[in-house]
Amino acid sequence: MQEQGRNSFEIEGVLAEIGQMRYSPGGVPVLAGRIEHRSRQTEAGLPRNVELELQVVAVGDKAKMLAVARLGSTARLTGFLAAKSLRSRMPVLHIDTIEFLEGTNHGIQASNEA
Repeated sequence: MQEQGRNSFEIEGVLAEIGQMRYSPGGVPVLAGRIEHRSRQTEAGLPRNVELELQVVAVGDKAKMLAVARLGSTARLTGFLAAKSLRSRMPVLHIDTIEFLEGTNHGIQASNEA
Protein backbone atom coordinates (compact mmCIF):
# COMPACT_ATOMS: atom_id res chain seq x y z
CA MET A 1 0.00 0.00 0.00
CA GLN A 2 1.32 3.44 -0.95
CA GLU A 3 1.71 6.26 1.50
CA GLN A 4 -1.23 8.66 1.52
CA GLY A 5 -0.30 12.15 0.31
CA ARG A 6 -2.13 15.45 0.04
CA ASN A 7 -4.40 15.82 -3.00
CA SER A 8 -6.84 18.68 -2.73
CA PHE A 9 -8.00 21.08 -5.43
CA GLU A 10 -10.37 24.06 -5.66
CA ILE A 11 -11.48 25.94 -8.75
CA GLU A 12 -14.09 28.52 -9.68
CA GLY A 13 -15.50 28.71 -13.16
CA VAL A 14 -18.42 28.26 -15.50
CA LEU A 15 -20.11 24.87 -15.97
CA ALA A 16 -19.49 24.31 -19.67
CA GLU A 17 -20.68 20.71 -20.05
CA ILE A 18 -22.89 18.35 -18.07
CA GLY A 19 -23.12 14.80 -19.36
CA GLN A 20 -25.81 12.17 -19.01
CA MET A 21 -26.32 10.49 -15.65
CA ARG A 22 -25.00 6.94 -15.54
CA TYR A 23 -24.87 4.44 -12.70
CA SER A 24 -22.04 2.35 -11.27
CA PRO A 25 -22.54 -1.45 -11.12
CA GLY A 26 -23.61 -0.86 -7.49
CA GLY A 27 -26.31 1.60 -8.57
CA VAL A 28 -24.49 4.80 -7.48
CA PRO A 29 -25.16 7.82 -9.76
CA VAL A 30 -22.12 9.15 -11.65
CA LEU A 31 -22.05 12.30 -13.78
CA ALA A 32 -19.17 13.76 -15.80
CA GLY A 33 -18.85 17.34 -16.97
CA ARG A 34 -16.45 20.17 -17.69
CA ILE A 35 -15.69 23.50 -16.01
CA GLU A 36 -14.07 26.51 -17.73
CA HIS A 37 -11.88 28.80 -15.64
CA ARG A 38 -10.63 32.29 -16.48
CA SER A 39 -8.67 34.51 -14.10
CA ARG A 40 -5.75 36.88 -13.76
CA GLN A 41 -2.93 35.52 -11.60
CA THR A 42 0.45 36.86 -10.53
CA GLU A 43 3.49 34.79 -11.43
CA ALA A 44 7.04 35.94 -10.58
CA GLY A 45 5.59 39.37 -9.83
CA LEU A 46 3.97 39.71 -13.24
CA PRO A 47 0.27 39.50 -14.18
CA ARG A 48 -0.79 36.50 -16.22
CA ASN A 49 -4.14 35.65 -17.81
CA VAL A 50 -5.11 32.05 -17.10
CA GLU A 51 -7.71 30.12 -19.13
CA LEU A 52 -8.30 26.39 -18.86
CA GLU A 53 -10.89 23.65 -19.12
CA LEU A 54 -10.99 20.79 -16.65
CA GLN A 55 -13.00 17.61 -16.76
CA VAL A 56 -14.96 16.87 -13.59
CA VAL A 57 -16.86 13.89 -12.21
CA ALA A 58 -19.47 13.82 -9.47
CA VAL A 59 -20.66 10.70 -7.63
CA GLY A 60 -23.73 10.07 -5.45
CA ASP A 61 -25.56 13.15 -4.14
CA LYS A 62 -23.11 15.48 -5.89
CA ALA A 63 -24.01 13.84 -9.23
CA LYS A 64 -27.70 14.55 -8.57
CA MET A 65 -26.88 18.20 -7.79
CA LEU A 66 -24.75 18.62 -10.88
CA ALA A 67 -27.48 17.04 -13.02
CA VAL A 68 -29.93 19.89 -12.25
CA ALA A 69 -27.36 22.71 -12.61
CA ARG A 70 -27.71 25.13 -15.51
CA LEU A 71 -25.01 25.22 -18.15
CA GLY A 72 -23.27 28.55 -17.81
CA SER A 73 -23.71 28.62 -14.02
CA THR A 74 -20.74 29.84 -12.02
CA ALA A 75 -19.58 27.37 -9.39
CA ARG A 76 -16.77 26.69 -6.93
CA LEU A 77 -15.76 23.03 -6.98
CA THR A 78 -13.44 21.32 -4.53
CA GLY A 79 -12.20 17.77 -4.53
CA PHE A 80 -9.21 15.69 -5.58
CA LEU A 81 -7.47 15.03 -8.89
CA ALA A 82 -7.18 11.55 -10.39
CA ALA A 83 -6.21 10.15 -13.77
CA LYS A 84 -9.11 9.81 -16.22
CA SER A 85 -8.32 6.12 -16.77
CA LEU A 86 -5.48 3.64 -16.89
CA ARG A 87 -4.88 4.62 -20.52
CA SER A 88 -5.31 8.39 -20.16
CA ARG A 89 -3.33 10.11 -17.42
CA MET A 90 -5.17 13.44 -18.00
CA PRO A 91 -6.42 14.84 -14.68
CA VAL A 92 -10.09 14.78 -13.73
CA LEU A 93 -11.47 16.63 -10.71
CA HIS A 94 -13.52 14.29 -8.50
CA ILE A 95 -15.96 16.64 -6.77
CA ASP A 96 -16.35 16.65 -2.98
CA THR A 97 -18.06 20.06 -2.71
CA ILE A 98 -20.19 22.09 -5.13
CA GLU A 99 -21.04 25.70 -4.34
CA PHE A 100 -23.13 27.62 -6.88
CA LEU A 101 -22.05 31.26 -6.90
CA GLU A 102 -24.91 32.87 -8.84
CA GLY A 103 -28.26 32.25 -10.49
CA THR A 104 -31.19 30.15 -9.31
CA ASN A 105 -28.93 27.75 -7.41
CA HIS A 106 -27.33 30.51 -5.30
CA GLY A 107 -26.65 29.32 -1.79
CA ILE A 108 -27.14 25.61 -2.54
CA GLN A 109 -24.15 23.52 -1.53
CA ALA A 110 -23.23 19.87 -1.40
CA SER A 111 -20.30 18.49 0.52
CA ASN A 112 -19.03 15.34 2.14
CA GLU A 113 -19.52 17.03 5.52
CA ALA A 114 -23.29 17.33 5.04
